[in-house]
Amino acid sequence: MKTITEQKPFEEIQGLLQREKKVYLIGCGTCATMCHTGGSKEVLEMKQRLTEIGKEITGWMIIPTACDELTGEALKEEHQSVDEADAILVMTCAFGVQTVVRYNLDKPVYPALNTLFIGLEEVPAEFEERCSQCGDCLLGRTAGICPLTACPKGLVNGPCGGYRDGKCEVDPKRDCAWVQIYQRLKKMGRLDELYAPQPLKDYAKMGHPRRITL
Repeated sequence: MKTITEQKPFEEIQGLLQREKKVYLIGCGTCATMCHTGGSKEVLEMKQRLTEIGKEITGWMIIPTACDELTGEALKEEHQSVDEADAILVMTCAFGVQTVVRYNLDKPVYPALNTLFIGLEEVPAEFEERCSQCGDCLLGRTAGICPLTACPKGLVNGPCGGYRDGKCEVDPKRDCAWVQIYQRLKKMGRLDELYAPQPLKDYAKMGHPRRITL
């Protein structure tokens, strides 16, 4: 599973950096590299574009996994180049941005990417959302298929009245999630599990900020 990102429009990035002259760039060697949004190629392209609009790049690095403790060690090693910068532009998921902030509180840290979802690479360069991290998992009652992410309407009791020939009303190219759930339960001889309606979703578990002590 990977955190899927897209690069912000360059005009938005330029706006974020309008007050900054010197910038340090950080990319990620894991998810952002796989998504082609923050690997070495993309970081070097960003370096070139920022240089063209008059920014001075004091340095750059690709952290193997920008959302873990390696970030702190990497920033220590690069402290001279980082200290020279007015701001840090982070080409990672939002978790990576916040990790950089934890280890560098004295200067602005800006995101260059939008974090979209946690997903799986089905075929090369194509990613599909698999989990919304809702905190109230239904997979045990829906044959291992998540209706919150697989159904555009997020129906916990389905299908809706708009599906046709097993296809989704919202996106006719997609199989209806609830038809998939039905077919899987039927194959396992467990269709009786559909007779009882699913309980109401506990959306309180999605309240922010979430925190847990184990």
